Formats: sequence, C-alpha cells, structure tokens
Amino acid sequence: MRSAPPRARRAEIIGWGMCVPTRVVTNDDLAQMLDTSDDWIRSRTGIAQRHIAGEHESSAQLAIAAARAALEVADANPREIDLVIVGTTTPDHVFPSTACQVQAALGATHAGAFDLSAACSGFVYALATAHQAIASGEHDVVLVIGVDCLSRRLNWEDRSTCVLFGDGAGAVLLRATEGPAGILATVLGADGSGGDVLIIPAGGCAMPLTAETLEQNLHTLHMNGQEVYRFATRVLPAATEQVVHKAGLTLHDVDVIIPHQANRRIVETASKRLKVPLERFVINIATYGNTSAGSIPIALCEAIAQGRIAPGSTIVLVGFGAGLTWGAVAIKWGAPSAEAAAPFYRHWWRRLLYRWAALRGGWLRTSRAVTVWLIRRTTRRDTYPKNLG
Repeated sequence: MRSAPPRARRAEIIGWGMCVPTRVVTNDDLAQMLDTSDDWIRSRTGIAQRHIAGEHESSAQLAIAAARAALEVADANPREIDLVIVGTTTPDHVFPSTACQVQAALGATHAGAFDLSAACSGFVYALATAHQAIASGEHDVVLVIGVDCLSRRLNWEDRSTCVLFGDGAGAVLLRATEGPAGILATVLGADGSGGDVLIIPAGGCAMPLTAETLEQNLHTLHMNGQEVYRFATRVLPAATEQVVHKAGLTLHDVDVIIPHQANRRIVETASKRLKVPLERFVINIATYGNTSAGSIPIALCEAIAQGRIAPGSTIVLVGFGAGLTWGAVAIKWGAPSAEAAAPFYRHWWRRLLYRWAALRGGWLRTSRAVTVWLIRRTTRRDTYPKNLG
C-alpha cells in the first residue's frame, strides 16, 4: 500500500500586532492649514482622520512595537526567529536597515535582517519573500513587518497628497507548517515604466539633496492621482483573481479580502469588477488613511480583533504601490483568535529579554568603542617615531 505524499511545506501566521502614533490629525485639523474641508476629503477618499508620527517617533520604533505585539500573540521567544524582513520606504536611516534595529531591540540574536522596498506593496512583497524562505526549508520562523512614516516625506502645502497618508506599522510572525493552514499562493508584479507616476524625486543617487531640490520640494512625494487610480482599479481585482486561481480556489471560497487602504473608491470599484460584495472587504481607511506598507497588516489585525477572521477562513491580502508594483497572497487561516492568545503579563520573561537586548546592545557598542580606542592608541605608538612623542 502506497503512503500518502508528504504535505507541502508552507508558512503559517501564528502572531500579529500593530502600532500607530498617538497623535491623530482629523480632516478639520487639515482644513485649518489647507484649502480643503472634511466633506471634500471624505467624499473623494473615504478618510476622516490619520495618525501622524510625533517628533520622537520613527519607523523603527513603530516596527519594534508591532513586532513585540506579534511575539506576544504567538507566545514566541525572539531567539527562535531566523529572519526579520521589514517592508518600508521610510527607514530611519539609509543604513543600517530598520530590520537590523528591530532585530537588536527584540534580542533576536539568531536572525538575519534586511529591509525590502516596494512602497505600498512592501508588506505583501515581504510576506511572499518570507513564505518562500520557509517553503524552501532554509528558515523555520520569520518575522515580517510593514511600516512607513510617509508624513515625513509629504509636502504639507499640497492638498492633493498630504491629506491621503498616515503613519503606522503592522507585523506578523510566520512559522513553518506542513498542515492545511498557511500561505496557499503568492503573486508579485511590477511595471517599472510607471515609476514616475508615484515618486519622491530627490534624495537618492540620481538627484542628491541640495538647497535647490529642497526649495522645489523634490524631496517630497509627487503623485499623478488619475494614473494611480487607473492603475490601482485594474491591478487590484486582477491580482486578486490571479492568486485565488493559483491557490486552486474560486472567489466564492474567499471569506475576506484585505486590500491596501489607498482610497475607498478604489476598493468599491474592485468590488464591482470582482462581483464580490463590499462587505467581504476590510476597509479601515477612514481611521488611518493610507499608511503605505503598514496598511494591510494593520487592517489584518483589526479584522482579527473584530472576529471577521477565524480558524478555517480563507483570506486574500492584495496591495499596489509605487514602482509600479502589486502583489497578492492567499491564506488559509489556522491561527487561534486574538482572545485565545496568552496575555503579556504571564510572560514576564519576555520583558526581561527586551531589557537584556537593550543592555546587550549598549554593552556591545561600548565594547567596540573601547576596542577602536585601544587599536588607535596602539597604532600611534607602533607607527610614529619616538622623538615625535
């Protein structure tokens, strides 16, 4: 008698978390500084408010908080993590990567770490990359984060763009499984010929920052809104259909669709083209605006908290963004509900581990500084003639 073939190895989401800045900016707040109104913004975008990072908040800080929340839900030890992937276009620094900052803060001492840049598609791209890393057998536990603080790269005098965006982060922890749950299929796409449709022109090697580029606001986001709308309403339903077909399913099998939160009208158009009721889409753009790479994982966390996703649910995550890029992921949900997760206070050891990570980082930095000082002191003694002191 033949034995059953082994199940395919895939990645399953076992933890999730989100973090947004404390400061909330409403449409009425923006109306006090721009020629706009709450009605104008709501009617065209569906946005009522957004969270904006304060002076001492950054992408790395939001990412770290979201990651800790995901580890809490999964009741996981950071030292088990093999890889940290952060999807972002607003890292704290050109280098080191935000992922390395997260890795250090968590105490994930056995993990590799890198950032991935795909704009608003960043989380989906990172999730697909993590799934392949697990499916290949190379890694067992991968942390994926989507985060952006685009408020730092906006022209706050341009009402066509600054009213759209907010800041935030979302994270998921993936573990290898051979069971029925997990990521079923992924789809990634790009059309680089549309790169100028949504772009921050200055700040890279092609156009370094100068007084002239700053004066012309070329270091801020520039968008052709009509072209982005046409692109998004085409690729969002197309990518959804493609990933569902690749997973061997139909749209009738999908319980929840979580799209990138760019504009409510885009989601409504996709709903009509897919002939899927709008009620099956998760839409939270009214509360957060477009948080770029953070939008899909934030919406995922809220859908779980609201009970819209339960073990056995089939969900599709689908995003699009600058590049131009797009992607989709089909998932069979198998993780327990958020209510079933153990509260953080039961795991006091994790708090100690985070404190240890901070102390370890400080000790290593001090150790390196002392080593460099000793090397320089020794080099001077060995190199310079004695009569020069």
